[in-house]
Amino acid sequence: MGQQAGMGAIPFEGGVAFRVWAPHAERVAVVGDFNGWDGGATVMEPEGNGYWYAETKAEVGQEYKYELTAGGQSFQRIDPYARKVTNSVGNGIVYDHGTYDWGSDAPKLDSIDDLVIYELHVGSFNAEQGRGSFESVGERLDYLKSLGVNVIELMPVMEWAGDDSWGYNPAHLFAVESVLGGPDGLKNLVKAAHERDLAVIVDVVYNHFGPSDLPTWQFDGWSENGKGGIYFYNDERSSTPWGDTRPDYGRPEVRAFIRDNALMWLRDFHADGLRFDMTPYIRSKDGSGMDIPEGWAMMREVNSAVRQEFPDRILIAEDMQQNPAVSSTDEAGAAFHAQWDGAFVHPVREALKASTDEHRSLEALAGAILQKYNDDAFQRVIYTESHDEVANGKARVPLEVAPDDTSGELAQKMATLGAATMLTSPGIPMLFMGQEFLQDGWFQDTVPLDWSLTEQVPGVVDIWRDLIALRRNATGRSAGLRGQHTEIVSADDDANVIAYHRWAQGGPNDSVVVVLNFSGEARSDVPVSFPGAGGWELLLNTDGTSYSDEFGSVAAGSVTAEGEPAAATVNIGPYSALVFGYTG
Repeated sequence: MGQQAGMGAIPFEGGVAFRVWAPHAERVAVVGDFNGWDGGATVMEPEGNGYWYAETKAEVGQEYKYELTAGGQSFQRIDPYARKVTNSVGNGIVYDHGTYDWGSDAPKLDSIDDLVIYELHVGSFNAEQGRGSFESVGERLDYLKSLGVNVIELMPVMEWAGDDSWGYNPAHLFAVESVLGGPDGLKNLVKAAHERDLAVIVDVVYNHFGPSDLPTWQFDGWSENGKGGIYFYNDERSSTPWGDTRPDYGRPEVRAFIRDNALMWLRDFHADGLRFDMTPYIRSKDGSGMDIPEGWAMMREVNSAVRQEFPDRILIAEDMQQNPAVSSTDEAGAAFHAQWDGAFVHPVREALKASTDEHRSLEALAGAILQKYNDDAFQRVIYTESHDEVANGKARVPLEVAPDDTSGELAQKMATLGAATMLTSPGIPMLFMGQEFLQDGWFQDTVPLDWSLTEQVPGVVDIWRDLIALRRNATGRSAGLRGQHTEIVSADDDANVIAYHRWAQGGPNDSVVVVLNFSGEARSDVPVSFPGAGGWELLLNTDGTSYSDEFGSVAAGSVTAEGEPAAATVNIGPYSALVFGYTG
C-alpha cells in the first residue's frame, strides 16, 4: 500500500491502523494502552519495501509506540508520524484530525500584493502570566486586526525538546508542541484568526531535524559511520550548523515524509502558507552553493504538490542569497512564491543604525528599494526586524540607534523611518512582534513582549497603523503601493533625501511618491521631481504633530507639481518620511 495509503496511526471506524517504514527491522510490533504494552500482542505485517502494517482495536487518545527488533536487539521508538505526543521523549498519542469541527472555516489569504505579515513567537508574544500559548495569542487577534496586518506568521510549533525554544529544533514534525496547546490549540487559533480575516503561515524546518529527542534517529537500528540512519545522510552531508541531522533528501521515503508534513499543515490545520527555514542548507552542505541537488529537487517536489492541491496558499523561503530561481516556477526553479530578501534588510538596517549621517548610503538604499526577482515585485519578503535580525548579537532597531533611550525621539524617528521605507517599497512587508511599539533589547524566547509600551508610544503604533493602511490602499488613494513599478525620481546625497515613485497603472489615486529624509536635519524647500504635473496630496507625514508633541519641526503639506518635467519643493522633518498621492 505504501505511504500514499497513510502513515502512522490511522483511525477508522472500530479501530486504528498503524503503518511504519522500517526497512532494516526484522520484526515490528505496535504496543500501547490498547494491548497492555505487550510486544507480542500486535505484531505488524510486512507490506514490502520496508513498510509494516497492523490493524488494532485502539482508540483515539490512547498512547502507543513501536517496538522494533534488529540485529537481535529489541527497542522502542515513538512514531515519526505521531500527530500528538505526551512530550518529546514520551509516547505517541492516537489523534484523529477528522474529528475537529472547522465549521465553515476557509483560507483567508488575500492577494499577494495586499499581504502584510506579522511574525510572532507563540511562547513570548503574549505571556504576561508565564509562558504564552495558542490561546494567549488568540487574545491579541483583535489588536492585530486593528493594526491592519492580514497575515500572522508563527515561528515553528513542531514538538521540540524541553518546554522553551525558538522552535527551530523540531523533534516530532507531525506533532504540535504540547506546552503551547497541542494540535487542537493551533486549530482553535487558526479558526479564530480566519474569523477576523487574518491568514496564518506556519514556519517549517526541513534543513535539519532536532538535533535531540528525535524518534527518527537510527529508527530501525541501522546506521553508518555512527550517523542517524534511514532518515538522514550517513556521510559528510549530514552535518549542519544545528546538528548532525540533515535529512536524506535522496530517499523517496524521506521526501514523502517531508511532503506529507508540508501538506498536513495546509490540509489538517488550514494554514494559509508555509515559510521554509534556511533553504540554503537544504540545497547545499555549507549553505553557499547547490551541492545537494536532491535537496533542491525535494523543495520543488513539495512546492509543486502544494501548488497543485492548494493553489490559494503561499510558499516562502528563507534563502537570503538573492537567487531568482528560488522563487521561480521555471523548470530549474524551486517554485516558492517569495523569498526573504537579504538585499533589503541589510542595507536598510545599515542606513538606520549608521553612527553619522555621512555614513548613510543613498546608493545602497536605492538598490534595496528597487530589488526585484523575476521581474515581480512580490517575490520578496522585506523587513527591518525578524527573529534572526534581533538576536544572536543583533538587537532591535531602538536599541541599536538609541541604547540610552529606546522609546525616546531618536528611537521613534529611526524605527518609523524604517517602517515607512519597508511599507512603501516593492515587496511583501513583514514586521516582527513588538516592533510597532518599540520593543527594545533582543529577542529571547523566555522574555515576553512589554505590552505597556503601546501606552507609552501610542503615536508610533498609529504611524504603523496608518502606513499599513496606505500600503493596503485602505482609503483607495494609494493603489501604487500595491503596484509592480518603482522608480527613483530624486536623490540628494548631500541632503540624504531620496524620493521614489510607486505605481500600478499610474494616474490619480494610483501614483504615489515617497520622500525619505535619512538626515538628522529638517529640510526645507527640497526640490523633488514628480511623475506628473498637478496636485499631490500629502497622505502621511511620519513627523506629524498628531503622532508626537516632539514632532513637527517643519510644516509639510500637499504640493502642486509644475513644469516639464514636473517638480515641486517639499519640507520634511529629520529622519522622516512623506507619502504623496496623485490627485491630478
